[in-house]
Amino acid sequence: MNASLLCCVAFCLLQAGHAGAGVAQFPRHRVTRKGQNVTLSCDPISGHVGLYWYRQTVGQGPEFLISFQNNNPVDKSGMTNNRFSAKRQTGTHSTLQIQHAEQGDSAVYLCASSLSTVGHSPLLPLHKPQTPLSLPQLEPLHWLLSVLHSPTERSRFGHQLSFG
Repeated sequence: MNASLLCCVAFCLLQAGHAGAGVAQFPRHRVTRKGQNVTLSCDPISGHVGLYWYRQTVGQGPEFLISFQNNNPVDKSGMTNNRFSAKRQTGTHSTLQIQHAEQGDSAVYLCASSLSTVGHSPLLPLHKPQTPLSLPQLEPLHWLLSVLHSPTERSRFGHQLSFG
């Protein structure tokens, strides 16, 4: 699958929403200029104590970043880049911050929640699925972050982007 088609698929999934999943996120799609700071937010399902952040670059599977139990980080093994940070306030809302965005930060960022904290896996922290996990099942919460080199560079979706 070529990169343009994969980006189109990711964009279509972003537009599809997460019908009834109960996890809320904002913004759904973010295009930023190289060097800017980015904040992504996640509101988990009410009562869920486990919260997980992942990122998925083009052509790769989801990569674990960090997990929380209530507001305490449990596993930060995926936060190897010091420009990335995450926090969770009082066991609810969580933010993922990227300082001085770079081209390599372009990815789909995913957030998921669970009733309890379980160890992360190469997939998302869901109960073991009866069938193999597919892209639509990964869709509870995600962002597509595109980082552009110049103020008028074309996005991968073919739209002219302008920054003031």
